[in-house]
Amino acid sequence: MLKYTAHKLLIATLVALTVSLVAFALLRVSGDLATAMAGESATGEDIQRIRTQLGLDRPLLTQYWEWAASAASGDFGKSFYYPEKVWTLIEQRLPITLTLACWGLVISLVIGVPLGVLAALRPNTFIDRVAMTVAVFGQALPTFWLGLLLIILFGLILRWLPISGADSWQHFILPSFVLGYYSTPAVMRLTRSGMLEVLASDYIRTAYAKGLTHRTVLFKHALRNAAIPVVALASVQFGHMLSGSVVIETVFAMQGVGQLAWQSISRQDFPVVQAVLLLVSMFYVWLTFASDLINAWLDPRIRGS
Repeated sequence: MLKYTAHKLLIATLVALTVSLVAFALLRVSGDLATAMAGESATGEDIQRIRTQLGLDRPLLTQYWEWAASAASGDFGKSFYYPEKVWTLIEQRLPITLTLACWGLVISLVIGVPLGVLAALRPNTFIDRVAMTVAVFGQALPTFWLGLLLIILFGLILRWLPISGADSWQHFILPSFVLGYYSTPAVMRLTRSGMLEVLASDYIRTAYAKGLTHRTVLFKHALRNAAIPVVALASVQFGHMLSGSVVIETVFAMQGVGQLAWQSISRQDFPVVQAVLLLVSMFYVWLTFASDLINAWLDPRIRGS
């Protein structure tokens, strides 16, 4: 296990370095930052002064290493729009996005995994058709439209839940459900297909032949192995929720990282955009690393691969 962990850690580190290089380069290849910041009425001297102040006249490799070293210590520079440091802005809003993504992932797993297991145990039955219907609706409904429907029903008509802000745990119920329900179909289908494959395996028939109870076979043997691809999917879905929460945060007026990224793009606040891009990418990288370790623990055969 130690050798496998070291190998995956090395790969994750190399990917993280590559991602940081891409995050740094994307804004550079998109155009001249100094010109974009100076505005249309700026003179050549104004543009050159901004370029010198930001160090944009130095070699790209030098700029990258200085930026990467500062980013590694949590210093992403100062925002062009807000009178604050970039990390201060992110630190204020990150808890909202993380809370939203965590509850969204929990909801998708709580709904998707049991539905997938039930559908696999009763294939081509009413339960299976209900599960597939849930999956179809989850992918067909746009998140913003579902969010607006829930706002009208539970916020305006029934007045059970708040519809904007992030002041209490009640504010996270509706947006978390919308975010989680969108990811439920993928979890449900993968759980169903994995369970069907595992239940048809020889070792499951052997377990029944040994006299093990249905509950033991289902949870200790079948679900444990069927959960391996679901764990990998969950890590990807969590990263997707972090990066795709901008729509949900906009609909429910939640000042999270997604909303900050959208505002920064529209205001050409490049240091914030760069920091958010790097942060979300790092979440993807290390969540994938964590899912690899969990899968290796669930299935010892993976460690030797």
